[in-house]
Amino acid sequence: MKTFLIFWATPIVLLGGWYGLSYNDISFGYFMLTRQAHDLVFQIYGDILGIPPETIPPLVARAIVFDSLFVFAIIALRKRRAIAAWWRARQGVSVSEVPVLESVESLSRAP
Repeated sequence: MKTFLIFWATPIVLLGGWYGLSYNDISFGYFMLTRQAHDLVFQIYGDILGIPPETIPPLVARAIVFDSLFVFAIIALRKRRAIAAWWRARQGVSVSEVPVLESVESLSRAP
């Protein structure tokens, strides 16, 4: 799971760092971090995709949010028992107080 999170977070951190530095023209002497390179990259992507370059950053941000929600849903699915136990403990309900479902036969009988 740690490897999965590393492979998910690393590109987001690198892209976010590059975007923030190049957007604000904090280049530290590297061309790739200049605003000129920033505009050139988005111009190339815009030409390839056939859309205006200024629409690409919001699309990327929405994709990152969607992917993040998807990753957290996978994590929550894998840890659902621990999350449920934490929730019950937080609510002050012990495991013995949690109602047990009746059998399927008793639920399907008409009153």
